[in-house]
Amino acid sequence: MRFTPRLFALAAATALLVAPALADELTVQLKKADGLDKVEGNCQACHTLAYIPMNSPFLNAAGWDAEVNKMIKGYGAPIDDADAAAIKAYLAKNYGG
Repeated sequence: MRFTPRLFALAAATALLVAPALADELTVQLKKADGLDKVEGNCQACHTLAYIPMNSPFLNAAGWDAEVNKMIKGYGAPIDDADAAAIKAYLAKNYGG
């Protein structure tokens, strides 16, 4: 691929459009409790942690269990069984609706 002024202009325009969106992302502070390190280490690799408090009014322990299983089995999240159990317990205890 040849680097042309037109390609440079397109890259610059894209950067200008994307930068404000990235700057607006909120920093989410989850409840400090056992398992938080597993949530941060595994879940945050694929998506924002803002989904946790956002979905907590709708999910109980069974719902979080299903969500974690969906991430592993449906989306292929590479989370081992011990971490999955810790994540499920953390979410159920701290964000169980």
